[in-house]
Formats: sequence, C-alpha cells, structure tokens
Amino acid sequence: MRISSALLFLFLTVAGFGQDNFSANINSRDSLKFSLVNVDGKLVSLDDYADAKGLIIIFTCNHCPFAKLYPQRLNALNEKYKKLGVPLIAISSTDSVQYEEDDFAHMVQYAKKEKFKFPYLYDRDQSTAKHYKAQKTPHAFVIWKNKGKWQIEYEGAIDDNGMQAKDVKDAYVANAVEALLAGKTVAIQHSKSIGCQIYFR
Repeated sequence: MRISSALLFLFLTVAGFGQDNFSANINSRDSLKFSLVNVDGKLVSLDDYADAKGLIIIFTCNHCPFAKLYPQRLNALNEKYKKLGVPLIAISSTDSVQYEEDDFAHMVQYAKKEKFKFPYLYDRDQSTAKHYKAQKTPHAFVIWKNKGKWQIEYEGAIDDNGMQAKDVKDAYVANAVEALLAGKTVAIQHSKSIGCQIYFR
C-alpha cells in the first residue's frame, strides 16, 4: 500500500508519533504466555515453541495505515529467522466492535491477501496485548529463552522507516535478533512504537 508523505505525517500526528510508550522495566509483564486461534482455525500457544531460541511477536491489525506498510517486511523477517530458530508470530488485539474490519473473518481474508507465511492470531479478549503491554499497531517484541524462561529482549518499532523499506537505517527487530543469535546484548532494547493506538474495551 502506498501512502503519501503528507497523509502519513497527518496519520503519525494523530497516532502519537514520538510518545514514550514502553515500560521502564522491559520485563515488568504479568505473563508472556498465550493460547490464541490462528487464521487457519488452530490454536497456537507459546508452549508450541519449546524448541525455538526466540520469537518475534508483532501486534498488528488489518485497518491501520501504518501496519499496512509492513506485511512484506514481516514475511521477510519470518523467512530469514525462522530457519535460525526464531519464527515470527503476528497478533491482532484491536477492538473489532470499533473496527469491524479487524474481526476474525477479515483477518483470514487479510492473511490470504498478503500471503502471510506466519501465524496471525486473534486476541479476542485483548488479554495478550494487556499482558505484553502492547500499545500500537504495529508494536514489536523479541522474546528469548534464557535458562528455560522467556524474557523480552526488545520492544518497540519494527524499524525506523515505515514509508520506505529501502531507506531503513535502524532495523531494530532484525538487529536485536542478530545480536541474540551471536550471544551478545541487544544494543537498543527500546524504541517508540508508531502506529494506531490499541484501544482496550
């Protein structure tokens, strides 16, 4: 989807560009566990990834103009890192009463249209977004298994340029995964997630 610079600027102003929206303690979360329905009708849970080194979790949705800029990049992240033990999962927690196009039936259509190669899960009661303290679409998390326990190692934006993938200078999610695969500390653990606000019922 192509969005003009003027329209995107207006959108980002409304969406809260520049707002600090992460917790001071990256691991101050109630729980990272989830068990949600995928667009294929099957339940997917964190326990299904017992053999994974880490996970890229993206809270996103169908309707948000900024989220619509990222499907190809999400497919690319999943393709690159799934074979290295770090698959990608997308979760929609948007209030589908307020945004009908974010209901499950539309999620199925959207995943098919964008050729998602990863699970797209429906957080119907928004509990997973609340546990992760996700606030925007998209809002990215890189979680990693440390001594058998899942921990958040990065949260925030996917990268620093939604408009032009070719002009990305800081690929936050990819950089975090690369550092963790190399056994290094993630240099940037937080960034500002930019997009549509997740409104909780």
